[in-house]
Formats: sequence, structure tokens, C-alpha cells
Amino acid sequence: MLRALLYILPLALTIYAFIDCLNTPEEETKHLPKVVWVIIILLFWIVGPIVWIFAGKARRPASARGGSGGWVAPDDNPEFLKSLKQQDGADDDAVLKDWEADLRRREEELKKRERDEDTEK
Repeated sequence: MLRALLYILPLALTIYAFIDCLNTPEEETKHLPKVVWVIIILLFWIVGPIVWIFAGKARRPASARGGSGGWVAPDDNPEFLKSLKQQDGADDDAVLKDWEADLRRREEELKKRERDEDTEK
């Protein structure tokens, strides 16, 4: 098992580094052009991926990458919250009143059924 791991681990690391290099924009590669990095990763399949991971890509914190255009949770996104207020449609109070009226009607129907069942027994 250990012998197989000696081949599988470098191969997996090479595949990961190769795909990561291909998906990285040219302006985020450091020191060398992207094509040279791909050649290094493929030719030196044990050392190349490690060098790419540590020295080939400009790695920044997620907050620096996303900036204001990154993904933000809906509760933290003021633009999303404003759009909810501006949506056309039924007024929340009217919807709530309709829902409460429907709930009362259903409760009355249930009580009536229970009374009818009790009188039948």
C-alpha cells in the first residue's frame, strides 16, 4: 500500500497543479509565463507541482481577491436588502391578514369536524 502511495501522491499533486496552473489567469502567475509553468509541472512531475504551489501563483487572501465584487451573504448585502423593499407585489400586511383569515377558517372547519365526529359516537 505504501508503495502505491509513493506513485499516487505525486501524480495527484501533479494533476492538481496542472489544472490550477491552466485555470490561473496570466497576470496572477509569478516569475515565469504560464506556458513555462505548465512545462515545468509536467517535466518535473515530483518537484514541479510543489514549486508551482509555493512560488508560481500570486496567492492573496480571499478578502483581497473578492473585494467589494466578491460573494456576500444576502443578509450582509445592502443592495439585495434594498431590492427586497422595492419589489412589486402584495403588501406584507395584506398577505398576513389573508393568511390569518385562512388559518381561522381552517381551525373552524377542524372544530366542526371534531364536533360532528363526537356527536356520531
